[in-house]
Amino acid sequence: MIWLSEKIAFPSYEHATHDGVLALGGDLSEKRLIHAYKNGIFPWFSDGEPIVWYCPAKRMVLYPEALKVSKSMRQVLKKHPYVLTENRAFKEVIFNCKHIDRKEGLGTWITNDMEQAYLKLHTMGIAKSIEVWHGEELVGGLYGVEIGNVFCGESMFSKISNTSKLAFIHLVKNGGYRLIDCQVYNPHLESLGAKEISRNLFLQLLKS
Repeated sequence: MIWLSEKIAFPSYEHATHDGVLALGGDLSEKRLIHAYKNGIFPWFSDGEPIVWYCPAKRMVLYPEALKVSKSMRQVLKKHPYVLTENRAFKEVIFNCKHIDRKEGLGTWITNDMEQAYLKLHTMGIAKSIEVWHGEELVGGLYGVEIGNVFCGESMFSKISNTSKLAFIHLVKNGGYRLIDCQVYNPHLESLGAKEISRNLFLQLLKS
């Protein structure tokens, strides 16, 4: 396994493991994170572990034109009582993504250092959020990193059923992105039209 030095660089993709692990260590500085995302690499680790950098052989993505909205979800879109905003409450969105209860304990990977790192990216205009409000209460949302016309999704949450889907559909329909990077396979996102493509194809799309 390759450990990163202070130099802002990553090993070539051929060094990635079967699970997509490319390297360990380094830091979560703005420069390193931006360099990573521009090269199709993202951090994913738990508190107390070294930083783990991934670039999986198969990448879960959504082409906006392939978005699937079920009949029941179309009814929700027509009649929902919520207000959707962009970048109004990034800090609150990432806080909720970090602390929301999830099946199988998923979500705990957003460490304090990760939270602060993405807050810095947000102040730079690189990390974005979508919020779903019921009155003055934040009930759903998502956040991620914008690289050109590709949106790299990081996490989402719902306090009320379907609110994370509302945020995701809003992002896809209104973001003007060529591609939504969903990182790794997720059946929930597959139901919305996302699919796996090869790492090489993803990197071609990212760099174009």
